[in-house]
Order: sequence, then structure tokens, then C-alpha cells
Amino acid sequence: MKTEHAPTIQRADYRPLSWTVETVDLHFALDPEATVVTNRMLCVRNPDADAGPIRLWGEDLKRLSLTVDGQAPAALRESGALIEIDAGGDRVVVEVRTRIDPKANTTLSGLYLSNGGFFTQCEAEGFRRITCFPDRPDVMARFTVTLEADRANCPVLLSNGNLIGQGELPDGRHYARWEDPFPKPCYLFALVAADLVALERTVQTMSGREVLLQVWVEEGNLDRCGHAMDSLVHSMRWDEETFGLELDLDRFMIVAVADFNMGAMENKGLNIFNTKFVLAKPDTATDIDYEHVESVVAHEYFHNWTGNRVTCRDWFQLTLKEGLTVFRDQQFSADMLARAAGAEGAASARAVKRIDDVRVLRAAQFPEDAGPMAHPIRPDSYQEINNFYTATVYEKGAEVIRMLHTLLGQEGFRNGMDLYFSYHDGEAVTCDDFVEVMSEANNGFDLDQFMRWYSQAGTPRVKASGEWNAAVGSYTLTLAQYTPATPGQHAKLPLVIPVAVGLIGPDGRDCALRLDGEAQDGATTRVLKLTADEQRFRFVGLAAEPVPSLLRGFSAPVVLELDEDDARLAFRMAHDADPFNRWDAAQRYAERVVLAMAADAAAPVPDAFVAAFRALLGDGALDPAFRAQALALPGEAYLLERMAPAEPLALRAALVRLMRTLGERLAADWLALFDAMQVPGEYRYHPADAGRRALANLALRYLAAAGDGEGLARAQTRFEAASNMTERFGALAALVQSTHPAREAALEAFHARYRDDALVLDKWFALQAGAWRWDDAAAPVLDRVRALLSDPAFSLSNPNKVYALLGTYFRANPGEFHAADGSGHAFWAEQVIALNGRNPQVAARMARALESWRRFTPALQASIRAQLERVLASEGLSPDVAEVVGKALDGA
Repeated sequence: MKTEHAPTIQRADYRPLSWTVETVDLHFALDPEATVVTNRMLCVRNPDADAGPIRLWGEDLKRLSLTVDGQAPAALRESGALIEIDAGGDRVVVEVRTRIDPKANTTLSGLYLSNGGFFTQCEAEGFRRITCFPDRPDVMARFTVTLEADRANCPVLLSNGNLIGQGELPDGRHYARWEDPFPKPCYLFALVAADLVALERTVQTMSGREVLLQVWVEEGNLDRCGHAMDSLVHSMRWDEETFGLELDLDRFMIVAVADFNMGAMENKGLNIFNTKFVLAKPDTATDIDYEHVESVVAHEYFHNWTGNRVTCRDWFQLTLKEGLTVFRDQQFSADMLARAAGAEGAASARAVKRIDDVRVLRAAQFPEDAGPMAHPIRPDSYQEINNFYTATVYEKGAEVIRMLHTLLGQEGFRNGMDLYFSYHDGEAVTCDDFVEVMSEANNGFDLDQFMRWYSQAGTPRVKASGEWNAAVGSYTLTLAQYTPATPGQHAKLPLVIPVAVGLIGPDGRDCALRLDGEAQDGATTRVLKLTADEQRFRFVGLAAEPVPSLLRGFSAPVVLELDEDDARLAFRMAHDADPFNRWDAAQRYAERVVLAMAADAAAPVPDAFVAAFRALLGDGALDPAFRAQALALPGEAYLLERMAPAEPLALRAALVRLMRTLGERLAADWLALFDAMQVPGEYRYHPADAGRRALANLALRYLAAAGDGEGLARAQTRFEAASNMTERFGALAALVQSTHPAREAALEAFHARYRDDALVLDKWFALQAGAWRWDDAAAPVLDRVRALLSDPAFSLSNPNKVYALLGTYFRANPGEFHAADGSGHAFWAEQVIALNGRNPQVAARMARALESWRRFTPALQASIRAQLERVLASEGLSPDVAEVVGKALDGA
């Protein structure tokens, strides 16, 4: 069937507005059901645009008045959300008064209520839900904001920039006035009016200025925001040391809110965060939570320069700020881990971070590249911009920046960043502007072909083969690239792909590399530039046939196709000097075993694989955090991408059998490992301790999968006696992923302990939604998920709850979600339709769970198609959901 989509916006159609805005004076009379917003704009004619009317957008608000220079406009036209006003001269003052209902705003876009407080989310197009405005990122203005509210309910009044006035008003109300000295697009506007308390710290910037840092939270949570504050200080210092970038305001504020569609938002000087990425203390947050808080705080802080001071010309350029800033937060996190690990553990700590990043890319972005919503990191078109806050724009965008860093080198990249800010500070620019500056700063480095990464969708494949010539001691490596067709892009051009290469000798040591015609420099890793469909690279001066180690450090976001037998994979698992590739060898070996078992239910677990696995498990010279990564099986989402057709039930059965086998045959090893990985003393968030806890928790998972009595007893004891959430939740996860009778009692005890802690209960919801069935007689997980919908702690209005329960079931539990009877698919349709009426952004994210339905078996395809059609035919479908479901059905 062919679906009628919402109007498509094309990047090629961009035109600057005829009028822009120089200053904005906003006044908010805050009321839960009738907030009145007075917006006074100094509008100026744009000399770089064609003549035309003033254009404003306004959605879901009541316009009370609109004047131009104090008079009703002579010519005003409205079409949907768009208002056009004809105006003479070059400078006019437009004043708009609107009334909005924050209490009724369940979309959490614009101005809304959360636990009695007022909060905003304006990216991408939420500001038009607050007032009428030329709501585009290329309109940059200076904002002054006055907030009025009831003092008893909202004693704290915050907005962007610097506080320039505050005082009392009649009837128990008060006001605060804020001024942002820097021009910004309206998507970076923010206000908060709520009952909050702050953790404060005064620090000195690199130029000697004293600045105030604040983390605002609800009463009772001050003891959970120290890590967020430390992360903010570390981010400031890192940006000063690494890029010479300093905080430019007198204060920087983080505010935590429970109801938020995203992780956090980089509003200038007033970052609004989902509580999930602020609140952390040992009893309620795991090591992974601590890592995420640090990473997200850094990401939003780094946006102050890469996103705020220099922003996007239009939303097609979203990766300009997001891909670059993800790369920056990844580098920051790697540096923080390396510093904490010390000189001896720095390389391993960096590798563990890199593995984490690649796991996310392969699990989320590779499937996106293979589906109907596939798009380049800079899309050419969209129907609903909220649907393009994707893993492609963010994670693949970061990989593209990483490749630039690899090609230009650290110094060259820094030179490019310096030039970028010197040219474009205070401007709204494009991805082309960024890459051109990088080229200019590096003596005209040719990046024309590299720009194809911005325009081509899909995950490239690099096919590698090698030829050994014993007579002359040479090894010829042939690399070929191709990118599968994606919707709207069938013909693909060759890309610039940096391939980091090492050659391992028979003794397990890296060989010194010398390309034919080059001098020997002693390097054991070389970055080759693959730019054509196929290229050959001849290494000479080798004493024996080497084993290639390709794509070291995951030097490009590609799928490597290399024929390696089991013996060679086991050899690299044991000897590869590149930690990432050593991990990847283990993953490739496990993938091969799992897929063979999925294809043949009678296929045994190879003894050679168990032996290689045991050797890795017992290698005490390896960092525990690395071993925890290397001994974890590949993710189901990634494995399903490797099946044709995808058979979730067969894959789950193979994974269950493999986990059990590894748990049973290595039980003594796992028990010894668990005992050896205990961390004495009080909890501290530190990479060394976190690695030991991760490895101990993994040991419990394998033992539980095997139903090992001693292992389950250790899990139960650990759950009951744990002094921190990482150990307690790890033990609970092991029990839940077993048939142990204590699992239900443990779940009840966990709930009883944390019944009043929303964030911890999200873990409880997610754990049950993601559970596997280890007993064929057990009830489907869907029964549990349905029951949890009625739990008093669950709410469809809270995105965190939806992501924890429904998101986990739909996206992270394919072996249950894709039940043969289609019950999971019907449940998906029910929930997407229910969410659509409350929060279209969240509904669209849930809808994407079935966008790649054509990859599955014919029986599953038929079941999924029926539910996609059911959703598409539902009344009042939002553009957000309609785009996802329509493209899924169209296959385009």
C-alpha cells in the first residue's frame, strides 16, 4: 500500500528569512492552566534575503493580541501554524500576547508542568508552542526574560544568562529578570519555575574569572547530585585544556526534572536534564549510571560552544552540533577513565570506552542504516524533525568526526577547531562550513570526497583478503568497499575510509610495518586510506606469514568482511595487541557460533570455542573491565542484523543454549572469578572497582543461566547483603534470568525497598520487561509487562517509565516480543496508539521498534504488517508516528 505522508521538507529548499529578530523581551505571567506570555521582538529586515513578509510560527496556543509598532497589522495572513505579516521599513517592533495551558501539555514540548513546577523544552520546534516567533535555528537574537509566579509554589525562577533583577509582587507572587548577553536561536531558550534546592560551587576559569555552578533538584535529592557537580567541573577543565574553550557566563545551571522526553538539553547556561542523568548515589545508582551522568553532563556542557556559540543554519545540519559534541564527550570520557586508571591501565580503559561506543553503534545505528528510515548523517529531507534525532545523526555523526580526527591528526584537528570558532562564533552555519574550515586549517587538505559521508546513507562494507608471498617476504592486502542500496539511494560512490592495520607474527607479536617503496619507521599500526572501490597495499620485509588485524580501534563505521577460520579468531583473541580488535575477535567468534546454533538446533557448542573462551576468562593479566566486555555475548539486535531472514525465536533459543553451556562447562572458573573480583571497602565510582564489579556480575549471569546451585546461592547472598546498587542489581538480574524460586521474592524485596524512588523502579520495570524465559513452561513475558502497566508506579505520561517498560520489551527483548502468535505485535499497536494521543515524540520512538519488519520471516512479516496498518488507520495519528509507520509500510 502507498501511504500519504505529511508534507516533506527538502534541504535544497532552504532560503533565509526576509526578516530576522535582533532582540526579544519576554514576560511570563505563570499560571498552571492560563500562562500569559508577552513577547516583544525587534524585527529587522534581512539584507541577505529576498524581500518578503515577517514570518512567525505558533502552535497549540491562544493568541490574545498582535501589534506592529503598536498598531494592528494592516496585512496579516494565517495558514496553519504560519503567520505572515507585511511590514514596511527595515526595523519594526512586533508584540504578541499569547495564553497557553501548561497543565494540559502532555507532549512535554514547549512549556509544561512536572510535579507542580514549570519547565520548557524547545528543541526542535517547541518555542512556537509558547509564543509566535520565527522559530528557526538561523534566527539568533538576544533574549531578556521576566518571570512572574506564585512564590509559595515556585520560589525558584530561572532562565538563560545572568540574573539582573528580582523582587516581590502583590498577592504572594514574585518576579525574576534574566538577560542572556549572547545571541541564540529560540530552541535554546529555557525557563524553570519550581520548588527546588541547589548544590553550588564557585570555581575559577582558566582566565581567572570566578563563576557560579549550580545543580538544582527537588528537596531530598541534594545528596544525589555531587557526582553531577564533579562531572561539570571536570568537563569545564577538560574543555579548557583540550580545546582552549572557557565558560562564557557568570553562572552555569543544571536543573533535574522527572518528566522529560530526552536525556538532557543544552539551553544556554540553563541545561535542563532528565533526573536519570543527574541523580546518583551508591545505594540507588549503578556504575553504569555514574558513567552516564558524567557523559551526559559533559555532552551538554560541551554544547555551549559546539551548538550554542556556533549553531545550525537549519535542522538538516543537526549532526554539525550533535555528531561533533558526541565525539567530544566520548573523548572526554576516555580521558577521564584513562586518568583514573593510571599509566598502566590507561590503554585498556580507553579501549573499554571505545568498545562501549561501538556496541551502541552496532546495536542502534547499523539497523537504522538497514531500514526504511535510513538517512545520511545530514538528511536531504524530513517530514517531522523530531524523528531525526537518531543514532545516525548522533553516533554515526561522531564516527565521521572521529575519522576526520584520524586523517588530520590531533594537532590538525585542534587547528581546525580553533579556526572554526574564530570564523563562525555567533553564527548559524552548515556542515560544509565546518569541513571547509578543517581543510583550510590543514593546508588545504582535500576533503571533497570525504564529504560523501555527509550525503550517503547506509553502512559501508569493507571486504579484505590477503596474499602471502614467502619467496620475497611480502604480504599483499586487498581492500574493497561497497555500500548497500538504501531508500532513495541505490547507486553509491566510494568513500574515504581510514583502515587502521596491524600484522601479527606467528609468535603473537606485532610486526614492524613497511609498505613497498617506503622507509621503515618501526610503526606496528598503519592507517591506510581506502578511497577507491578496490585497492591493494603491499607490505614487505616480513619473516613469516602474518595474521592481519584490521580496522584497529574501529577506525571507521563499517562492516568488515574477512574470512577467518576459528583457529585464527582464537589466535587473535589471545594475541591481538589492539584491545578493541581482541574484543572484536571474541565477538566475531561468538557470532559465528550463535548463528550456526540458530540455523541448526542440534548444532553443538564447539569445544574450541569453549577453550578460547576459558583462556580469555582466566587471563588475569587483562583488565577486569575489558574481560567483562570480551566475555559478554554479542547483542541480539546486532545478531538479528546478521541473519537473513531474521528469526528472533531461533536466535533466542541459541543464545539460551550457549549461555547455559558456557555456564555449565566453566562453572568452576566462573565461581573462582566471582570470588576473586570482590571489591572490599566502601563503594567508590572508579574504573578499577567498576571493572571488578562488572566481571563479578557477569559471572553470576552465566552461573544463573546454567542453574548452578553454588552460583545462585552467591547471587542470593549478594542481593541480600550488597552495600551498593551495582552489586544488588547485578545479583537481582542474575536471579531474574534464571528459574530459581527466589527470583519473585527478590523482585518483591527490591520493590519494597525502593517503592518511593522513581528512577530505581525504572530499573525494576526494565529488568522484568527484558527477561528471558529459561523454562519452556513459564508464562510469556508479555503477561508480566501487561500486569506492570497497572502498577501504581507506572505512567504512560512519564517517558522514563515508557522507555523502561515498553521500550525494553519492544526494543531489547526480541525473543519475547516477536512471539509466533503475534501477541507482542498487537500489544505494540495498542500502546503506540495510546501514546500517540499523549506524547507523539515518545509514540514515534516506540513505533520505530517495527520499522525493519521486512527483515523477518514471512510469518512474522504478515503479523507485523497487519499491526502497522492498524496503527496507520487509527484516528488522529500524529505526523511523528505517521512518518515512521508510513515509511515502514512503503519501504521507503
